[in-house]
This record gives sequence, structure tokens and C-alpha cells, in this order.
Amino acid sequence: MTDPQYTRRGLIRWSGAAGIGAAGLALLPPGTAHAAAPANQAEAAGTAGVAGADTLATSLTTDFDPIRPPAVPLAVRSPYLSTWLPADNPAGTWPTFWTGRTTAMTGIAQIDGVPFLFLGAPNIAGHVLRGMAQRRLTTTATASRFLFEAAGVELTLTFRSPVEPGDLRRQSVPLSYVTADVRSTDGRTHQVRLYFDISGEWVHANAGTPIRWSQEQVSGSGAALTALSLTPDAPKVLAEDGDMATWGTIVWNATDRPGLTWQIGADTAVRPAALSDGKLGNSSDGDQPRPINDNWPVFAFHFDLGGVGGAPQSAVLSVGHVREPAVSYLGAQLPPLWKSSWSSWQQMAAWFHADAAAARKRGDALDARIRQQATAAGGAEYAALCALALRQAYAGIELVSRDGQPWAFLKEISSDGNVSTIDVTYPAMPVFAYADPGYLGLLLAPMLDYAEHGGWPKAFAEHDLGSSYPNASGHNDGNEEDMPIEESANVLIMSAAYAARTGGATARAFATTHYPVLKQWADYLVDNTLDPGFQNQTDDFTGFIGHSANLALKGIIAVGAMGRIAELAGRTADADHYRSVSRDYISQWGVLAQDASGDHLKLAYDQPGTWSLKYNGYPDALLGLGLVPEAVAAQEAAWYLTQVNQYGVPLDVRHSYTKGDWEMWTAAWLRDHPVSRYLVDSLYAFVHTSPSRVPFTDWYDTVNDRQNGFQARPVVGGVFALLSLARPQGL
Repeated sequence: MTDPQYTRRGLIRWSGAAGIGAAGLALLPPGTAHAAAPANQAEAAGTAGVAGADTLATSLTTDFDPIRPPAVPLAVRSPYLSTWLPADNPAGTWPTFWTGRTTAMTGIAQIDGVPFLFLGAPNIAGHVLRGMAQRRLTTTATASRFLFEAAGVELTLTFRSPVEPGDLRRQSVPLSYVTADVRSTDGRTHQVRLYFDISGEWVHANAGTPIRWSQEQVSGSGAALTALSLTPDAPKVLAEDGDMATWGTIVWNATDRPGLTWQIGADTAVRPAALSDGKLGNSSDGDQPRPINDNWPVFAFHFDLGGVGGAPQSAVLSVGHVREPAVSYLGAQLPPLWKSSWSSWQQMAAWFHADAAAARKRGDALDARIRQQATAAGGAEYAALCALALRQAYAGIELVSRDGQPWAFLKEISSDGNVSTIDVTYPAMPVFAYADPGYLGLLLAPMLDYAEHGGWPKAFAEHDLGSSYPNASGHNDGNEEDMPIEESANVLIMSAAYAARTGGATARAFATTHYPVLKQWADYLVDNTLDPGFQNQTDDFTGFIGHSANLALKGIIAVGAMGRIAELAGRTADADHYRSVSRDYISQWGVLAQDASGDHLKLAYDQPGTWSLKYNGYPDALLGLGLVPEAVAAQEAAWYLTQVNQYGVPLDVRHSYTKGDWEMWTAAWLRDHPVSRYLVDSLYAFVHTSPSRVPFTDWYDTVNDRQNGFQARPVVGGVFALLSLARPQGL
């Protein structure tokens, strides 16, 4: 067998764009700041003896506004459209799926005949690529924007994955924008051409998989576009390989404009043709189906923008993953919600391109609101974390139609791969409490339906709806990862949060409809939560635990939340009962959890000298229950400041790792204490500096600045905990 590092793909990875960053620097005018860093730090260090080299190295670093992402979100829209850049500079690095598997995308600008690479790592025979110097990377809640410069031309490359709070039709679209805006910066007119391609790697995790492709002209909604699509030749419906879907279609579209050409064919044929001929052949390789790695077919667009002066010229593209069915629920195949609005992906894509300018305005407005409100709630570093978290939180979720009604399913990305895991939805809750309470209701709908009608056999809430996404096959045999107190409390707290944020008739109808099962779970908690038995809980990597103080706190708050639900359902006596129990239990909890030292709460009632983050204090603040005494909060806040490491407070006394979602829940709960700002700043420091170049991890080490496990999970919605308490207007 050939060593994989010596395959053509491997050689491209190691040598395709070596040195391009340094080459591009020579094209900058003297004194230009914020350009691409040297190709490697050893080279930078080796220039120290050259006159002025220290100044040059400093001035040519990339400006990150407001954060340097460990991996930059590119097309991040759903569990199967999740492409990232695991580096600072896209020139010389292949984009990857969230797992780290290459999903190649190439971008080349020809400026006055000279080719400059700005995206990907191609090795094009007979052509030496210069590298565009990257001046800035701006990360907003909905977009990642790279600013490049070379030969008197500025290129702004924007990847926008829209987030549309409150607009299910738009939110259901599984497409992401890629736009390039080019202008002259030196007062001259330059001849500019742009080349983009993607590889077959986008459609399947196994590069030996045969694929088919096609090209068509699409029009509608006032837009005309050229669409290239690719799909597995023998799709396996509702299955995965390496966490990628084994069915469905990748669609790669470009808005028509003068000078646009396209081609599908081997990378060794298409890329050189674009650079040599200044156009593509508007042709498709007929040798199909064939494996992804058989002459590596690429799907290419070429834009001849002509003479470009000070007024920007633009190329607009989109990439998406469309499939039907989207998921199965108890054996029934459910279509994606977008099918309720468009009969075909072609119609949807045309509408999406027609909506591009309006989507940009909406996205910019949402980005600005989140940045402003997050800065007010927690400072500039907190706003940066919110900007990085929003797309990732939403992209773990898909909207489907069930009997004509919208539902949402969540994938437990990078951990167990379960469907709609309740204790993964729970930490993500703050982003929906802040931005989109109705979305939380859509996530709860299948969880409640399964317990009410699907055959779940136990007295407490289920852990998930199925062991392997996208099949919500349930656990009617009761064989699952039981977390009895954990999941029952999670659903009650999320239900109360949903009802509180929607209010009115909607909240009353929700409480009334689901009252029997919610009461069942609340009564389980009344019987079991004050002193939890030996149970599993959401931080299952720490193992089962008995007498857990944090788990008890969650259950007590959930009993209090049931009081709110009972009140909405018109069950006054029940409301009084649950409120009374929660107040009685919290009083006992304060005694049981108190360490003999008198300065902090224990990890477990029977473990003196221990401690843990009591992040479950946050839902008490979110729901305004007023159960946790302020004296207890102040004591814990002071204690956590005695346990800090450089990159955060450990999850508990047993380990140096923590979870970023729980850090932010704790920061929100203790928002009136100095530890809150420390938790925000230390999480920012981790994200901004970690050498672990993976999509925003929630599980990391507070000492060594590295990922401990997990990545790309929707739980980063927990970053919005502080904002969810601010309850800003205008979203």
C-alpha cells in the first residue's frame, strides 16, 4: 500500500503552497501593516540579524478583530455543512470538515496576469503562485472576513453562514455564501480574474467513493446562476461515514455575471487551464461516475472581472448540502423544513442568491447588535466569544417538517453522535434564550413527543432520541445512557425558560399540553434530587457520582421551575407545592453541601475538602427563582478566585480541565462578582492563543492551553449565558 503522505493529495498538502506567505510579502508597499505572517516562525526568527527585520516581522502580522479563532468558521450551517480553516491564513491551507478531513476549496486571483493564491493549497504544474498578503481577519457572529492585498489590489473574501432568529424559512436553508469583493488601492486600473473550485471531498468522507456530477443554469426570484452539483453514485440514505452524510448533494453555485465561466474535470487539467487561458471551458468531464481520488475531479468557476478600479467588483457564490430525507423519527422519514417553501434545491438556491444583498444587511445588523450588547454585558473579550460561538451553536441543529409542523433535531457532534441529546441541548440553551426562544421550543418538541407518545418506558426523562444521528430511533427497550436527575431537570428548566421567554397564550398552551409528563419528571425529582444517588450526569467523562452537590442544585432549581409551569397550566395547588419543596430543599442543600472549612461548597456531600463549579446556579438567575442565597453565591465566587489557572477555573478539584460552556454559565450566575470577568477573560485567552487548531472546543485544559476533547459542538451556545440575563431588546 502506498504511504498516504506520498499520494498526490499528500504531496500537495506538504509542498503545494510552501513559502507563498513570504513571497506575497514582497508585493506590499513599504510600511504596510497587518499582512500575512512568515510561512513559519523559524524563518521569522532567522531574520533577526537583518537590519530592520524585527520591525518588519512586527508590522506584517495579521490583525485579528476581535479574536484569533482556533479554527475559522467558513461554511458552517448544519451538521453536514461544517467547513473550517484550521489556521490563520487560508493561503496554503486546505479547509476541512469539522473532523479535520480535507474539504478542499481553492481561490486564486490573477492580477495583471500574475496569479496569487488566497485560499487552499494547490500544486499547479507549470505555474508558480505568489501569495496574497493577509492583512486582517474579522470574525462576526455570522461571517468570517479575510482582507488580502497584492499588486495594488485589495480582496475581501467573506464566508457568511446566515443566522436568522425568528425566521424559520430562512433559517432552514442549508446554504452558505462565499463572496469576493475586489478593488484597486493604488489609483490604477488592474485586470483581475478570480478562480474558485471545490473538490469531491465535500460530498463523502471516503475518497474512494464514486461520485456523479452535473451542471445546469438556474433562474428564479430575480436571480440567474450557474449551478454545479455532485452526489455519491450509490448513496446510503440516513447513514454516515466519518460523521459525513453518505447521501445528499453538494451544490456549488455562482451568480451569473459577464466573464463567468465554469468547468468540471481533473484538478490537473482545470486549474492550469484557468491560469493559462484566462477562462474555463464551460464543459464537464464525461468520465463519471468515478472515485473522488481518481484524477481528483474539481468543480470550478472563473470570473473575469475586467478592469478593476476604485469601485469594488464582486463575485457571489454559495455552497450547500441538500438531502431528503433529513432525519428519521421512530422509523418515519422526515423531510427538511426548506421543502415546505421550495419544491427543489434549484428554486431555493435561486432565491438564496436573490436574497444575498438583503441577507448581508440583516447579518451585518445582527452582528452589530450582538457585539454592542455583548460588550455591554461582559466586555470586548466577551463579545469576541459570542461572535465565534453563534454559527457553531446553530450549525449543530437541523430544521425538519413533521406532519407539517417544524421540529428541530440536534446532533451531539464529536462526542457520542446521539440525536437530540438532552444534556447537550441544555448547555446550548442560553443562545436561544437570548436570540430565539421559539427555536428552543422546536428542540423540545421531539424530546417531549417521544416521552409522551413514542414508547419511552422509564419514569424519568430520556437521555437522547437515538444513538446515532440522523436516526431518532428511540430507546423503547430502555437501554441507553441513563442520567435520571440530569435529564429530567434539564427538560424542566428548558421548558420553563421557553415558556418564560415566549409568554402569553403560547406559554400557557405549552404548559397545559405537556403537563402530565413534566409533572411526572418533577415528582421523580422531588423523590430523588435532594440527595442524589450514584448516578451519571452530563460531565460523564468524570464518571458516576453519588451525593453530587451540583446535580442536587440542578434538580432543586428544576422543581422550582415546575412551580412556574404549574402556574401557567392553571394548577395553583401544584404550583404552591413545587415552590414550597424547592425552597425547603435549597435550605437543606446549603447545609449538606457546605464544607467544614466554611469557605466553599463541596463536590459531593460525603467528600469533605472537595469543590466544583456550581454552574447550575445560572438557571436560577435565568428563571428569576431566587432560590440560591446571595451569601452562597458570594462565598463560591470568592473561592473560585483562589483556584484559578491561567486559562480558567477547573471544573472541579479532580482535574485541571474545564468546560467553556460551564465557565460562562458560572460567569453569568456570578455576574456581580470579580470572578465573572476573570472567567470571561481566561476563556478568551484560551481561544485566542490555543495551539489546538480545531473548531471551538468546550473541553480544554486550564494549565496547558490545549484541547482536552470535543470540538464543533453546539454547546458553545452557553457562551451567551451573560447576554441571556441582560434580556436586550431589538433581536
